[in-house]
Amino acid sequence: MHIALLSSRLDPAGTNLARRLKELLREREDWPLLRAADLTFHETEGRLIYAEEVDRDFGADLLVFLSRHTSTHPVPALTVHVTGNFGEAVYGGAARTLPPAAPAMMHAVLRGLARHAPPGYRAGYEATHHGPTALSTPSLFVEIGSTETEWNDPAAADAAARAVLEAVPAPVIPLVGFGGTHYAVRQTEITLTSRGAFGHIAPSRVVPDLDRALIAAMVEETGAVAAYLDRKALSRDEITTTEAHLSALDVPVLSEGEITEIGTLSWETYTALRAAAEQTVPGGRVHPGGLEGEGEFIEAQIPEDLVREAERTDPHAFRDGLDRLSAAFIATPTGTTAPSFITFKNQSEEIIHDVISLCIKIIDVRWSTAADGDDLVITRTRFDPGKARALGVPKGPLFGKLSSGRAVEIGDATVTPSMVQSSSVTRIHIPGLERYINEVHC
Repeated sequence: MHIALLSSRLDPAGTNLARRLKELLREREDWPLLRAADLTFHETEGRLIYAEEVDRDFGADLLVFLSRHTSTHPVPALTVHVTGNFGEAVYGGAARTLPPAAPAMMHAVLRGLARHAPPGYRAGYEATHHGPTALSTPSLFVEIGSTETEWNDPAAADAAARAVLEAVPAPVIPLVGFGGTHYAVRQTEITLTSRGAFGHIAPSRVVPDLDRALIAAMVEETGAVAAYLDRKALSRDEITTTEAHLSALDVPVLSEGEITEIGTLSWETYTALRAAAEQTVPGGRVHPGGLEGEGEFIEAQIPEDLVREAERTDPHAFRDGLDRLSAAFIATPTGTTAPSFITFKNQSEEIIHDVISLCIKIIDVRWSTAADGDDLVITRTRFDPGKARALGVPKGPLFGKLSSGRAVEIGDATVTPSMVQSSSVTRIHIPGLERYINEVHC
């Protein structure tokens, strides 16, 4: 792989960044990027935003522009972005033109910028903007901003240089983004916490003007497999219209949670999982949990009343437990967890055992449980306000004492918790229950 790094003599930030890169390369030869690519340095006389077709003679696989960042509201910043214009070409390039992006490399560089950013600097994406646009090579801008102070800050140049030299693209989920400010705060957070890697990002101000052709170009030039919408930064009509265009282009829309939950799953495995979940629970949302690897999916069925009881007993412990299992679970359209779990074929018996054990343990912590053959007998004992009132206990602090297990005095009488309790019994049939009960009570 050949990476061309380009700076301008007119740009102090880019010049300082190029200089620091060369210094670090002389200091050591084992930078991660050097193990993956050959680097060449190039310098232009003019501004980089007007460097149309600059990659034509480089023979490079990737072009990295080393540049300054300016802002009307200047703050110290280290940023990455891809070039392009959604509307008219105000700062170089051609109108309504988007060149190829490098989402995996931007993902790697952005994470490095966040690691090395000097105190007071923020690291993040910028939305797609400015030229050049006449490029056939995937590219990205790495920028130092936002004033002359930062452009000439050795610490900023060092941080950006190290981020570039440590950047080795890993398997990512290429995405296009819609909504937010120019600095793409939500998209930045997604990249810093997941494999979600953005290419072209359209800020909120341009979304109303996007047509299907521009959205298709965003997807194609990014190589995106999915899209993310910053819903809090878009109107309902903008969301509806954008989703309709993406649906027509067969591009799924993922939430921030869904992107994060993909974890280490390949995109192919994740899409197969989504398809399996949709077939199992139409309209549901799949959560991969701790599922890892790949293989043939199979459905593991758990007694529905057991799942309902465990989820109702302690929803947080139930969800935390499912997140650690090597199976995906499905939230139904009503928000409850479906009794059907998806895992790989060779893990189905293990998952059935683990889910049933999890459910019984959660229930046993809160209620009294016992086995009657293959029936789990759950006895719920609760404070009964009606019984307390019948014994003359006034509503208020004394109710609280009784419900927490403490006796109270009413005149010359003592009212104990057992006197104001009601019990109910539920039976759930679980084949092979005895071994689960023995595990819980060990």
